[in-house]
Amino acid sequence: MEPNLPTVYPVTMFDAKADADALHKAIAGLGTDEEALTTILCHRSSDQRAAINLAYKTSYRMELESQLKTELSGSFGDLMVALCLPKAEFMAREIYEAMSGIGTSEGRLIEILGNGTNQETRELSAAYQRLYGHPIQDDIKGDTSGDFESLLLSLVQCQRDETQKADVAQAKADAQRLFEAGTAKLGTDEKVFYSILTTRSWAQLRQTIAEYESMHGHSLASAVTGEFSANAQRGILELLQCAENRPGYLAERLHKALKGLGTNDRNLIRLIVSRCDVDLGNIKKEYEKKFGTSLQADVSDDTSGDYKKALLTLIG
Repeated sequence: MEPNLPTVYPVTMFDAKADADALHKAIAGLGTDEEALTTILCHRSSDQRAAINLAYKTSYRMELESQLKTELSGSFGDLMVALCLPKAEFMAREIYEAMSGIGTSEGRLIEILGNGTNQETRELSAAYQRLYGHPIQDDIKGDTSGDFESLLLSLVQCQRDETQKADVAQAKADAQRLFEAGTAKLGTDEKVFYSILTTRSWAQLRQTIAEYESMHGHSLASAVTGEFSANAQRGILELLQCAENRPGYLAERLHKALKGLGTNDRNLIRLIVSRCDVDLGNIKKEYEKKFGTSLQADVSDDTSGDYKKALLTLIG
């Protein structure tokens, strides 16, 4: 697998207080200096932005988020707020919004909970408890059901092996267990699927997917399609996509945000902000490979003004 290619890197000679002061100047005077906001927040890593947020609160006895919300509006304002929040808090809010209100945004839940590292998911869960006063598991149980609920609850247990090597013998054994739990029997032993798909490393899952098809003459994805339905099926298929090609999966999510019925700015902002200092460079490559145009070109076509400039700065 190709190493992660961020598009935003930590700046050297970083001074959180100086950046906080510059941001205050940009939003506290007559009018707002959008260019200054973009120059600072779109050129700092997630950890550096969190440090700026803390420095702002220390220096000015107020939250940077509340000041940005007062001075800005629209999608540009939403993007700047997303950038100023600690990543765990931002993602916890996204999870909460996905489960509150009418309906549940299942794709967003899998995208976030299925792609975080164990540490990121633990931090997200802690932020969720802090923000909403109850564990994330309570809302998963209240807003989802059945196999999909079981899948999400397995993901938030943070049991995934994070080593990079694959054990071929283990992959063959897991492939056989999955076959016996699904296609080979009447009914489905869902627990076997969740146990393997939420605890094995991504490298191990890639090997298992390959071994399954070699051993049984059909893909694991086709077996899942035959054994699961609705949201559980979608969730498991998306986890398999992540195992085989995470940047490709996220490129598809971005394309859907841009080219669906109107631009889904919420999903676009979350994907760009959460991946820009992780692997957005890889996602850009996959986007062009899959869709024959660059991510920059599609973002440029679908957005405008300061919002477009800020997104393009993050995309690089």
